[in-house]
Amino acid sequence: MGESKLKRLKAKQMQMSCAGVQTAGGRVQVRWEADSAATPMGQLAYFIEFLTLTGLWSGWQERCPLSYTSPNAPSKADVLGTWMLSILSGHRRYSHVTTIRCDGVNPGLLGMSKVISEDALRRALVAIGEPEGVAWLDAHLRESTAPLLDAPWILDIDTTIKPLYGKQEGAVVSYNPHKPGRPSHSYHTYLMAGLRLVMGIEVKAGNEHSGSHTLPGLLRLLDELPTERKPKMVRGDCGFGSDAIMRALEERRQPYLFKLRLSKNVKRHIERLFRVSGWTDAGQGWEGMDSTLALTGWEAKRRVVVLRRPLQGEMLVAQEDNGQQLLGFIEADRKAGKHITGYEYAVLVTNLDHEVLSLGQLYRDRADAENTFDELKNQWGWGGFTTHDLHRCQLSARAVALIYNWWSLFVRLASPEARREAITSRPWLMSSVGRRTEHAGQTTITLTGLHAHFGKARQVLMRISSQLQAWVTEAAEQFNVTSVWQLCCNHLKLTLAAIGPPPTFNLLANHANGVG
Repeated sequence: MGESKLKRLKAKQMQMSCAGVQTAGGRVQVRWEADSAATPMGQLAYFIEFLTLTGLWSGWQERCPLSYTSPNAPSKADVLGTWMLSILSGHRRYSHVTTIRCDGVNPGLLGMSKVISEDALRRALVAIGEPEGVAWLDAHLRESTAPLLDAPWILDIDTTIKPLYGKQEGAVVSYNPHKPGRPSHSYHTYLMAGLRLVMGIEVKAGNEHSGSHTLPGLLRLLDELPTERKPKMVRGDCGFGSDAIMRALEERRQPYLFKLRLSKNVKRHIERLFRVSGWTDAGQGWEGMDSTLALTGWEAKRRVVVLRRPLQGEMLVAQEDNGQQLLGFIEADRKAGKHITGYEYAVLVTNLDHEVLSLGQLYRDRADAENTFDELKNQWGWGGFTTHDLHRCQLSARAVALIYNWWSLFVRLASPEARREAITSRPWLMSSVGRRTEHAGQTTITLTGLHAHFGKARQVLMRISSQLQAWVTEAAEQFNVTSVWQLCCNHLKLTLAAIGPPPTFNLLANHANGVG
């Protein structure tokens, strides 16, 4: 069929699809267009430019261990592009891929020929061998953070639970604070604090949630880092304050800061210090006492900092490790002039030599890591993309983390002064109606705003584009000694250093009771 005849046919189909609709503002004509060069994510063109000029997108494709024997199989660009567009859209299921198959703009910008189906995406992930796929994604996760590690940084480690609702491999009933009795996977995560970037992720069975199951991956990550790029501190909650983990870090002369569970021996230690004088200011209403402690199973004494602050009010809510809440009251006979003060406690163990005030603040800052896990589970795909086999869960968890890192750094270029989660950054930097037109060999994408800050988005995105193109010129002049990606990371380090450290956070409300 000739091009002119095809145009006449489409025009006739458009005419037939036009229908009248009666609205409060009067009767309007509604026209349905099946194949349109349009997208609801028009501003994504600037993020694609970021991935293209930094080499992140091409490197991800070239090293992907996907291979097909069928000549009709989709290309790597089609598979990875579909995967990435789905993750960027905030999808949680493979079936959600259907919603991006009508995108007539962004697939072409990524060099794709088409958006593949959900079944084709699932088959493609099966075709990627497990060891090769894990190594491929782990390498890119490392590369997404490596240029930033020469500045002082903190490594946060944590385990988060992902409830499951099917018969997935590794779905085991174990510790699950939010869905007791529900089978789950455990996500062991290594996070670069401050920038909130994921350095590594391992998906394990639900009953492998303890710190002992995190230790091998933690040591592997630390041992692969050069001395000058190792973290200034490893930080974690009470799940990691075990002798085995601390001994392994001490052998590597790696500083750490963990919270201890309020076991019987720890409580006895608190009781011994209760009436001791010398409590010092630990910031934000807390006071601390420096001491040493040797718990059962420890080979040696370690530095322990006991933190406490007065309870507010006369009601106390405590939570045991099993999630059971206990309610109690502190009563005083006011008529007799009695005054009773209750305290909540947190106990930290460390091999750092910082003063109590600094240690208290350093651990309070860890609450920021919880925000990252919440964002990854609820605004990205960590809470979904579930398959029966653990292999594809491993790949999807890493792919989500990688694209989350890329997007987070891109958002930092746009807004270095504030960390914006996906729920605000996607509408601001991604969402607008984009329509592609072609004339005289020139492709044009016309953007129509969908939000109140469309004008500001225009300014920052055009600024990023100009900066990226300037870095391309600078890198070319240096004969590839420095890459665009390195220049981008150098810029981020200098910008963020000028702004200063991230804001501090209070200890979580249930901090003293072993949660969070």
